[in-house]
Amino acid sequence: GARMNHIRQLEDQSVYILREAYKHFNHLAMLWSMGKDSTVLLWLARKAFFGHVPFPLLHVDTSYKIPAMIEYRDRIAREWRLNLVVGQNKEALAAGMNHTLGRDVCCTALKTTAMKNLVEEKGYTGIILGVRADEDSTRAKERYFSPRDKHGDWDFRDQPPELWDQFKTTFPPGTHIRIHPLLDWTEINIWEYIKHENIPFMDLYLDRGDGTRYRSLGCAPCTMPIKSTAKTVDEIIAELRGTNVAERAGRAQDAGRGMEMLRKKGYM
Repeated sequence: GARMNHIRQLEDQSVYILREAYKHFNHLAMLWSMGKDSTVLLWLARKAFFGHVPFPLLHVDTSYKIPAMIEYRDRIAREWRLNLVVGQNKEALAAGMNHTLGRDVCCTALKTTAMKNLVEEKGYTGIILGVRADEDSTRAKERYFSPRDKHGDWDFRDQPPELWDQFKTTFPPGTHIRIHPLLDWTEINIWEYIKHENIPFMDLYLDRGDGTRYRSLGCAPCTMPIKSTAKTVDEIIAELRGTNVAERAGRAQDAGRGMEMLRKKGYM
């Protein structure tokens, strides 16, 4: 029906953006957090390149992830023969960095700084990631091909126009590019696609009998499950159609302007 046609159009556009990125940028990598969005992105990359992912998958490991996420990461990486690159801010962790020192401090050290260090060390010029415009207000200011300065910082007031699928893929030397193939997808689209394609996902997103499930996944100390009895993808979709609670309401770092500040400094 019409919904499936819409999903197909989204898929076609994302595949096109992935291929454009691969054509125009030499040292690409894709961020994979093992959540639903970046796993759909990974699935799309496998479609775009006929079952093979031609760039490394980066996981910024804060060491505070839910253990099941790491098991899932290693299993999928093995089964799909992914080139997995794990980055970690070992210095900050050795010095005792943790969420009790404040969300912004902890996220900046263990996510933003860890990612910047990894990108710099490996020399990646473009990073593909699974952000969606509907997920939080600052992301609505993004572009498919979004320039960053040499420090990875993002000026959300200075974004190139993207009109009628004319993507700007030429930038001055030294510009670092973030690529967002899922920008037009919604949370419901993601779940509809997971269902249609039968994509393996973390069962933390389902109620496993205690009346709670995760709607968004992050670090264990700062991510709370929501009250929900959805035990299947169909039930998740039905529930989402009837909710007006923000998707990342259970994510501590999204409170206030935390996310905008993190992103301005170079995080996702």
